[in-house]
Amino acid sequence: MPMLLSWAGKFFSALLFLVLPLFSLFPQEYIEDDEFEIAFDDETGITIVGTQQTSQQMAVINREDIEQRGAQDIASLLQETLNLNIARYGPYGNQTSIHIRGYSSRRIAFLIDGVPANSAMDGGFDINQIDLNAIERIEVVYGGSDTKFNTSGAQGGVINIITVKRQNPGWRFHGSISNTSSMPGEYRDRDGKKQNPHYADLFDAQNIAVSAAYGGDGFSFRAGVFANRAANNFTYTDLFNHIRRKENNEVWDTGANGTGIWELSGFTRLIASTNFYYGDKNIPTSGYAGIFGNQTDFFSRQTFMFDMPRAGHDDLATEASLSWHFARMDYTSSADAFSRHDQNNLSAINRWTWYTCEKLTLKSGFDYRFIRLDSSETGDLNRHDGGIYLTAEFQPIKPFQVIPSVKAVFTSRGTENVTAVPKLGLLWNVTDSIAIKNNYFRSFKYPEFEDLYWSGGYGYGNPDLRPEDGWGGDIGVEWNLNNLLTLESVFFTQWLKDSIHWFSGRGGVWRPENVGEALFLGLENRLGFEIPVSIGPVRQISPSLTYTYLRSYLLSFGYTFDSDMRIPYNPEHTIGGSLDICWGSGSLLISGHYESVRYHDRANLIELMPYFLLNAAVNQKITGSLTAFGSLQNILNTSYESFYAYPMPGITLTIGMRINIEAGGHETQR
Repeated sequence: MPMLLSWAGKFFSALLFLVLPLFSLFPQEYIEDDEFEIAFDDETGITIVGTQQTSQQMAVINREDIEQRGAQDIASLLQETLNLNIARYGPYGNQTSIHIRGYSSRRIAFLIDGVPANSAMDGGFDINQIDLNAIERIEVVYGGSDTKFNTSGAQGGVINIITVKRQNPGWRFHGSISNTSSMPGEYRDRDGKKQNPHYADLFDAQNIAVSAAYGGDGFSFRAGVFANRAANNFTYTDLFNHIRRKENNEVWDTGANGTGIWELSGFTRLIASTNFYYGDKNIPTSGYAGIFGNQTDFFSRQTFMFDMPRAGHDDLATEASLSWHFARMDYTSSADAFSRHDQNNLSAINRWTWYTCEKLTLKSGFDYRFIRLDSSETGDLNRHDGGIYLTAEFQPIKPFQVIPSVKAVFTSRGTENVTAVPKLGLLWNVTDSIAIKNNYFRSFKYPEFEDLYWSGGYGYGNPDLRPEDGWGGDIGVEWNLNNLLTLESVFFTQWLKDSIHWFSGRGGVWRPENVGEALFLGLENRLGFEIPVSIGPVRQISPSLTYTYLRSYLLSFGYTFDSDMRIPYNPEHTIGGSLDICWGSGSLLISGHYESVRYHDRANLIELMPYFLLNAAVNQKITGSLTAFGSLQNILNTSYESFYAYPMPGITLTIGMRINIEAGGHETQR
């Protein structure tokens, strides 16, 4: 540990030595900002935006991107658009973990309309509970301890899923239906006998979604329902080079969502939203085993938000939300062992922004959450947690901004009840097209109920666990040339200590301990072009390329830097690329995703081989309101595993129709 602290101290000293001289090189000329005024982001609808820029690396996926990709779920969308690493147990409906800068889903803060949505039981987030058709946009903030939402537990980053949007005047109706085909073929069954192709796999998965929206002078709403059936049958090549067919993984799910927005006086808004989800899922074991369990999920979320961009004064803005979330999971194992987990979350959030003067903006607020968990494995438990924060956005001179922030987080259970989580952000607008961003932060996360109190089977929780802790920093440059070329390059590093890991002790009993320590070093690069052309009907070609280098060091279990051990499920090289060709009535998008070797275990003995996925999606308007769409996934029919011993499908084809009908009002602009 002393050696690591010394190394980290030298690293940050060197980084500061490189960065600080830049601040004395301000250009003699720069673009003047517009007159100071309140900046309210009407697109998100609920999150106050104190500045148009932030010191943090961010990415946004809008509604047009979602429809253009034709992805089945959020994980696939994030992998194809942002080149994020995904570890999943199978196709639609299966357990999935999203990775940002080496951190998995349980160490990423998921928000729905700015409200935390991670499970208090295990820290994860079920991506299937949100209908892609209901999402207006997704914001991804990279790195720990963000100052945009000031949510707790964001060690790897924040993913904010926005479903709220003020509707344009008039009525709108949306509907979509699709079928996903898995290519059938001959295969060997469990007895080794050859079987003929199952042509029913051509109708492997279906999706249907309908919604209605209305925009009036003082009120707008949107409501929708969706349903999926996924047999998840597909052929694949096993370790012995035999063609097998995946079975016993059927998923049925459905959901409904709705949002109403009342426009009050003084630009104030009252927003109410609701979301329901039900899923019935067969959970297969690894490999080609025929046994499986069954899981049923039910989620219900209700949120009331009050958005006031002028809180009694032009220089003061506030927002508040009250949210109740209920989740139930019932699981029956292949041996008919039953477990049940009921979770109730009551969350309250209040954020304030005070525009004190042109050079200084102050942000403060608090969040509070009461959790009650009634589980067959943990018992009937409750917890209070939350925090209070203060952030300053100080602009001593126009091109340069300093953003110090500190949040005091608390919990009613654990070994450390109150902890300060600081962050410092620096933003330098070198010119109107070049910006340099720099951040230093502490990342901090309390243990979850499962880690503390689990008692069932061969596992027991540990109430003496310490929070996961660490420090990190990044520096990056962004270059935007007249919206024709964008370049972003970010170097980041993050050190994690007291990471919680379960391991088997005497008698095969599993128990979590604070035995994890790790270091992450990486470089993220994105290059994109917007090329206007006139080639027949084609009006724009947009190529893009992304490359992520991630070097991880596992420094636990007796390993050191010399051991050169990697964190499981984090490839060293991730490459992505896309070519977007647009014409007046449609588009063609070709994308690729490559991941280098990953390891399943901490000893790096079990390798998951590199793989490359090639995908294509097309959208074509048939009439003014009817669009046909289709996508080919894994065109090269690559045989690969996203998670060890859980094969993924080969080539699949999705075709469908989408209808958008507008009645009255103005054309919806996206």
